Amino acid sequence: MTLKDDTPKGCYAARLNAFKAVDPDPSKPPLAAMIGAAGRVGGLGAADLNYPDHFADMTWRQVKRLLDDNGLALNGLAMRYYTDPGFALGAFTNPDKAVRQAAVDITRKGIDTLSEMGGSLMTLWMGQDGFDYAMQGDYGSMWDATIDSLRGVADHNPDIDIAIEYKPNEPRAYALMPDVGTTILGVLEADRPNIGVTLDFAHVLYADEMPAHSAHLIARHARLLGVHLNDGNAKRDDGLMVGTVHPVATVELFCELDRIGYDGVIYFDTFPDHSGLDPVEEARTNIAIAERLRGVARSLSGNNELTAAIARQDATLSQRIVARALYGEDGS
Repeated sequence: MTLKDDTPKGCYAARLNAFKAVDPDPSKPPLAAMIGAAGRVGGLGAADLNYPDHFADMTWRQVKRLLDDNGLALNGLAMRYYTDPGFALGAFTNPDKAVRQAAVDITRKGIDTLSEMGGSLMTLWMGQDGFDYAMQGDYGSMWDATIDSLRGVADHNPDIDIAIEYKPNEPRAYALMPDVGTTILGVLEADRPNIGVTLDFAHVLYADEMPAHSAHLIARHARLLGVHLNDGNAKRDDGLMVGTVHPVATVELFCELDRIGYDGVIYFDTFPDHSGLDPVEEARTNIAIAERLRGVARSLSGNNELTAAIARQDATLSQRIVARALYGEDGS
């Protein structure tokens, strides 16, 4: 992944809507309060914005100034189709060609805004693209329409990377691209060099996948353009704090990211608002835990004993080695 020159490599970003819990100044746009709160965290170097939602009350120049004033670089934009009821039956999979074209057109406008702001990453979470019932849709037609739409978006500006963020479902009961294999297949069929994948840790768990394995497959067959870090119980998109449920799997993911040379932004896609947590403190906790687990991953790099245990698929030894790195020799 190539980052904008002023975006620190390997830095952290956070979901701006997580900061809605911060009391806003009624005289200012809500986005100003969210960006201001993110800037107070300390340790966040970048931000992602939703399009068109976050631009409803402000121009891109005003948004860019807010980011600059709060010490945040722009990592990228993320399209949000689900807020428009016209896309409820799908954006790229909609049976109405005019609606599909509208989805492509608004995505192109988002890409233009991203380019004007100096960013280079557009993330597509296509949660509305899918189906809810058997015998509801023509799978071939939906797939062809999506691939055609992806090409239309990617070709609009080849300098902008288009990342598909897959998820099994929600809001549709079945997403058209619900897992790593299907998503990679879509990327290969679209056949554009600027299309890749964003890996979301909780989505991966929800898809019954191992995050490091999915990262390996993406890097092997496509491009890993983004990493959304969080955690969950694999039953839904929990958006819990980093490493709070799956610390070993998080360490393994960091090891795999180092192995494949990923140096992009780590984006905390967590939901402090769901349980009334202070979003600033929640972001600080994400940073602290991520830094700790990244440190563990680095300490395991080149560990010959661990490498040999993994080669033998000896989980009894590999787990002890990782546990020592995480918790100390005696668990202290």
